[in-house]
Amino acid sequence: MPKTEQQCNEIKKQTRKKILHDSMLYFARNGFAGTKISDLAKHIGIGQGTLYLYFASKEDLFQEIQKMIEEKQDIKEMKLLAHLPISAKKKIMNLSKTVLARLSKDENFAGMIALNTQMMLEQDCYNSSSDTTYQSELYKCTAAIIEQGQKEGTVVTGNAMKLADYYWGVVYLYALKKLFTTQYEMIEAKDLSRTLLVKGE
Repeated sequence: MPKTEQQCNEIKKQTRKKILHDSMLYFARNGFAGTKISDLAKHIGIGQGTLYLYFASKEDLFQEIQKMIEEKQDIKEMKLLAHLPISAKKKIMNLSKTVLARLSKDENFAGMIALNTQMMLEQDCYNSSSDTTYQSELYKCTAAIIEQGQKEGTVVTGNAMKLADYYWGVVYLYALKKLFTTQYEMIEAKDLSRTLLVKGE
């Protein structure tokens, strides 16, 4: 019995969702430059031609994944944290607790964190200007919290963007552990927070 138009549309929707999800994890593990469409299609379990029915190119697919990451609720919540009327110390501790809790439970979240870092690393490889560095919204929001904490005297001194880079670099390390290893000990939120907080805070 032939499928209805509604059934066909649902199949297309689910296939597109699977391509985006599986590609996100694949790009997170291999980077943009290290990903071949033929290998990606094989990883997903579909033909290369089928992949091109949904996305015109590797660049098109990657851009859609970037949009998907930016629209994720947990990423939005982390960015909103910078605007809450609470101390920077509380923001950093809340951020650390949230990030590590999600990392320990959710491979997709680990993939998003890893891919976000991969995108920045590859962007920096192709752009030599310092103006192109740190384009991630998460880094910018973290830097805003750091600047607030420096004014309050609870966050270490230094370039806010570089400190944000250091903080998310630690998170990236644990995201990779989540993606690549089966046995590892997750860092505690207080230890992650200590990468930014003044000693004794």
